[in-house]
Amino acid sequence: MGEKPYRAIVLASAVSANLAGGAILGIFIGGWLDKTIATKPIFTIIGLLLGLAAGIYGMVTTVKKFTETGEE
Repeated sequence: MGEKPYRAIVLASAVSANLAGGAILGIFIGGWLDKTIATKPIFTIIGLLLGLAAGIYGMVTTVKKFTETGEE
């Protein structure tokens, strides 16, 4: 019973890391592509959207793992 608050903290941390990490990585890769190809905002926006999609996918799989193994 004393373990549940820690599991909630770990889950919240993992979810926020997935969302933020995906978005930030997508922005950086998109910005790098924009500088390389000289197309200002398009790849940054595409990178942001792909990063958010990857973050949401990671969040869903993380939550699914926690709910499958969490409660008995």
